[in-house]
Amino acid sequence: MAKQKTLKEAFSLQGKGLHTGLPVTITFNPAPANHGYKIQRVDLENQPIIEAVAQNVVETSRGTVVADGEVRVSTIEHAMSALYAYEIDNCLIQVDQPEFPILDGSAISYVKEIERVGIEEQPYDKEYFVVTKKVEYKDPNTGSSIVLLPDEEFSINVLVSYPSCILSNQYATLNSLSEYSKEIAASRTFVFVREIEELLRNNLIKGGDLDNAIVIYDKEMSQADIDHLTSLLGMDPISVSSLGYLQKRPLAFDNEPARHKLLDVMGDLALIGKPIKGRVIAQCPGHKLNTDFAKRVYKNLKRQEVIIPHYDPTVPPLMDINKIKQLLPHRWPMLLIDRIIEVKERGVVGVKNVSGNENFFCGHFPEEPVMPGVLLVEAMAQTGGILVLSKLDDPDRYSTYFLSIDKVKFRNKVVPGDTVIFKLDLLTDIRRGCAYMKGYAIVAEKIVAEAEFLAQVVKNK
Repeated sequence: MAKQKTLKEAFSLQGKGLHTGLPVTITFNPAPANHGYKIQRVDLENQPIIEAVAQNVVETSRGTVVADGEVRVSTIEHAMSALYAYEIDNCLIQVDQPEFPILDGSAISYVKEIERVGIEEQPYDKEYFVVTKKVEYKDPNTGSSIVLLPDEEFSINVLVSYPSCILSNQYATLNSLSEYSKEIAASRTFVFVREIEELLRNNLIKGGDLDNAIVIYDKEMSQADIDHLTSLLGMDPISVSSLGYLQKRPLAFDNEPARHKLLDVMGDLALIGKPIKGRVIAQCPGHKLNTDFAKRVYKNLKRQEVIIPHYDPTVPPLMDINKIKQLLPHRWPMLLIDRIIEVKERGVVGVKNVSGNENFFCGHFPEEPVMPGVLLVEAMAQTGGILVLSKLDDPDRYSTYFLSIDKVKFRNKVVPGDTVIFKLDLLTDIRRGCAYMKGYAIVAEKIVAEAEFLAQVVKNK
């Protein structure tokens, strides 16, 4: 199983805010496991912290803004994209202004610093949002959409379309996070010349210039109007003779705008709070679409009492029945798990395929066969025993005995033909041979039973 990650050491960057134009210092710090992404405003009294999650997004007009009460931070998407691409789960970001620096308009500065300081693995398992079925969100006003499809790893396709003779239709693809640094990170933000004056009227892009953005000139303007805009931006006068891209350096890629949109989508989806295993297809995305979608996914994940394990019966199990017998003393008719598909530092997942030939159906009940609840609890306990015994060097010399079973709930019947997934997680560290666990029995992605267990490991006589 993949482990959570953080930075090996802190790094800082300086620049100006795109919209405020203020000088900004931002520092990225290592953070403990299960910390997530958090942003600290070190310029304010008591240095308040905002959790960088989708539900805290409050504005998306020309960037993603998160807030906690009156405390706000804007333009976070480029940094979030880089952290997500490098699979960093835990980071405390300290900033001394209400905005992240724009730098060169891309994520490349963050990437270079992440690679310089390095990444550290942490002793906790990473939790993914595994896409098991199609998830779609469409903006009814614009027709823009995001679709999530099942896939082995994270990948993303982005399509953009503008009513422009210079930038009309483009697409970009990222098939692996390992390609991010070379294929996506250096893609800069962009703006149309015709949008600039309105943005300035809305008190935005005070820090924008040709060093940190691609400017698209797709509609002819008089030199007087161009001079007026450069004056508003505090730039030296420029002379424009033809339609095209205005920039101090050439495009990094022919489809750089589409690649930057892909970068933005990744940064906004990072606010879901869990890395995605699935393919993202975004059509004409923007920060509002991205974050509205992220909010829906985040809310659904928070509603779930437990992340439902993904079970693919075509994948060989981590432990088959013979391996299970090496760890557990149980035998027919009391061995109630068929497979172990996952063993983590603090959790285990087992599988039971319920056949109509189970001996307990002879009396429970002949006319309406239902797996006894007490056996569901026993199967959860056996799965938990696998977790505890797998941590021992000589597990065959030990057995687990359950001291207490609490908070048992049964929510639905288990009947012949069901495949039951048992998920057990440690609630505390194992101390003095005792393990405290929470267990779930799941059928068709729905919890059918749950319980808490206290078990003791005892050496066999």
